[in-house]
Amino acid sequence: MNSKNYIIIVAGEPNSIFLEIFFKSLNRIKTKKPIILIGSLKLVKLQMSKLKYKKKIKVLKSDDIFDLKINNNTLNLINVDYNPTKAFENISSKSNDYILMCFKIAFKIINKYKITKFINGPVNKKTFLNKKFKGVTEYVSKSFKIKKNAMLIYNKKLSVCPITTHLPIKAVSKNISKKTIVEKILLIHDFYKKQNRKAKIALIGLNPHCETIDKFDEDEEILRPAVKKLKKKGLDISGPFAADTIFLKKNRSKYNVIVGMYHDQVLTPMKTIFEYDAINVTLGLPFLRVSPDHGPNEKMLGKNISNPLSLIRAIQFLDRN
Repeated sequence: MNSKNYIIIVAGEPNSIFLEIFFKSLNRIKTKKPIILIGSLKLVKLQMSKLKYKKKIKVLKSDDIFDLKINNNTLNLINVDYNPTKAFENISSKSNDYILMCFKIAFKIINKYKITKFINGPVNKKTFLNKKFKGVTEYVSKSFKIKKNAMLIYNKKLSVCPITTHLPIKAVSKNISKKTIVEKILLIHDFYKKQNRKAKIALIGLNPHCETIDKFDEDEEILRPAVKKLKKKGLDISGPFAADTIFLKKNRSKYNVIVGMYHDQVLTPMKTIFEYDAINVTLGLPFLRVSPDHGPNEKMLGKNISNPLSLIRAIQFLDRN
């Protein structure tokens, strides 16, 4: 098996629902490509016991991924030392070193073996990223020295992309530019092209109804010129449209991508429509990085009621590509 076909998964925040949905995903789907999990053997065993999940564990070293015997008949694990006292604890900075080591091992393997498929479990932005990065999109991009990136919440029927990510509302308008809009939409166009699909893009205006009482109108001065430039490049793009009506069924049916100016402007309607049936894809990387489109969900730890659909879709997406 070519190591490029392996799916590398970082378990992320140890005190999260990730291992629960990971085991549920393995129970519900079969994949052609071998999955290698990077995380704590002790924690995996604790949570397997808690969730009554049974599977033989094959502990690997990072150099073992060329082993032609690796398949999904076993749980393939690269162990990272972490010593929890119980299966579930409160999220805190105590796990930061562990999460960092998991990512470092994954990035080393990706670089060394030219791995093209990577999933990470959710992390807590306040404790792990600690204001150094707005999100994992930016963290992974910086780790691979990628300056141009975009966060695409992907569903085959409809995807969304926020131009700014995880910013306070008061900072959004200052971080919008014609250059940024063009760069991110070109990344979306290229992603769809690689999926053998044509991106049909709608751009949402910043202001309510694309109108403002301010002297400077971002929708007219920034967004409309960006659309004009992208059309000249041959892209199928329209807008700016009012945010309050573009997601109506009749309107959204004309497009397969809707690009907004900030996080909740597009993620709220996306999750309302598709709930867990979408994945988070980082565009601009030299490999496919996807993650479930939700956080650690600390409130549901150990309850065994979390929905694994987003992770299932993430694994299925990489298994097809």
